[in-house]
Amino acid sequence: MEPWQFFGSYWWLIFPLMGVAGGVGRAWQKALERRHKRRLEIMRAKSELRAAQVAARAQPAVTDAPGSRTSDTPVARLQRLFDAHDAVTSRWLEYELDVAKLIAFPAMSDGRQPLTAAFLRAKRKADGLRPESPKARVGKDELVEYRDAVHEYEAAFDIAERDARRLRDGTFTEVERKRLDTAKQLLSVAVDQAATPAERQLAYRRVREELDGLISVSDEAIEVLENRVALELTAGEPLAAESGAVNTTDDPGPPPPPPEHPADTAEPAVAPASAPPTGSWPVPSRASTPPPGRVTRPRPHA
Repeated sequence: MEPWQFFGSYWWLIFPLMGVAGGVGRAWQKALERRHKRRLEIMRAKSELRAAQVAARAQPAVTDAPGSRTSDTPVARLQRLFDAHDAVTSRWLEYELDVAKLIAFPAMSDGRQPLTAAFLRAKRKADGLRPESPKARVGKDELVEYRDAVHEYEAAFDIAERDARRLRDGTFTEVERKRLDTAKQLLSVAVDQAATPAERQLAYRRVREELDGLISVSDEAIEVLENRVALELTAGEPLAAESGAVNTTDDPGPPPPPPEHPADTAEPAVAPASAPPTGSWPVPSRASTPPPGRVTRPRPHA
């Protein structure tokens, strides 16, 4: 069949093909818009980071005023920088060691995100320039360099945190988002004291399986989670023992033994008349009274 004959017979196929082509064109246009929006957000975040760095460099000029000499000794300045450095690290560890926060804001542990990667670079730089202690002898240039690194570290973390809270799980596919939701629900069961130990252990293993390949969970975060699950299991054992002591089911089970009363266990005040004074029964003689329980028969007459 010639091509013109084919198109002459199936000319109506042009309408569904036009629809398919239009759908592909619209999807391509939306992808371009998303990439353009993403570039604008990154450019805006970088501009905010540069503005924060400039403001941080200009801030010490105010603290170097003549009236603040007593509180601006080198040791005091280093101590303030150490406190700021440690505060940012503590905020970052809240995401790094808490699996629930990692599931809610996965971009904070994803080094492929540009803002997260910038924050991690600023962290390495600040950690590398940090002196050993606030009382260490540091030159003026070294102090200024460390101060700028700490301010850059603060600004980079703030921007990365805002971006991670904005993105949440938007970078994952629909299937991956369902896995994250499942992991979030299982995590609540793993640390729930009302659940049984078997349910908590199974939920913990399922959480590890659901997060495998989605989020990079550090060994420290896994250790914290395992300790938390183990703590909940230990705390739940006395409660399980107490709940087992009180039977709330329909089957009451065997009744508990009656309590012993002092009157039942005490020895009688007056011994029975037939009981001998000694603890053993004496051997009876022919003339003695037969012991209780023995049957006597009359002797036959000769």
